Amino acid sequence: MADDPLTMIARELEPVLARIDRDELEGTVRALEEAPRVFVTGEGRSGLMAKAFAMRLMHLGLTSYVVGETTTPAVGPGDLLVAVSGSGTTGHTVQIAQSAAGAGARVHAVTSDPDSPLGRLGAARLVLPAATKHRRPGEPPSIQPLSSLFDQATHLTLDAVCLILAERRQVDNAAAKAAHANTE
Repeated sequence: MADDPLTMIARELEPVLARIDRDELEGTVRALEEAPRVFVTGEGRSGLMAKAFAMRLMHLGLTSYVVGETTTPAVGPGDLLVAVSGSGTTGHTVQIAQSAAGAGARVHAVTSDPDSPLGRLGAARLVLPAATKHRRPGEPPSIQPLSSLFDQATHLTLDAVCLILAERRQVDNAAAKAAHANTE
């Protein structure tokens, strides 16, 4: 490898983050502020990014759940489902989004493809213009395997959403730490 891998990853991330629509970012924040409960879903590494997001939302005082966990209640009217899929075609994620919409929840799609089934299904979306495992035309090049660039962009972007929420809700590190698990 000619360059340092960390430098190469940072170089790939910078233009992706720069291209994220700031209105869509703000729309994500507003949707979270308005929702009485937030549910997240995604498969594989995208699902792990969604779980990390749900955890941070809980630290910020929001009621959040991960779809599929044994203690997750039924989704209903007024709830928000944040569905993460780089391609926007992940079957199980799209199916969950359809079910949530059918139950009256608002679906917020986090995807690289606004014209995908998930992108079209979402009442709103946050488009992350990053490479996925499909390497479709229009996706930026990446030296990283599969959807690593999308997953990294998802983590950083959703952390930015949480940073905005923390500021608006006046949740500092001490307050977030008080909500952090104390059984570990």
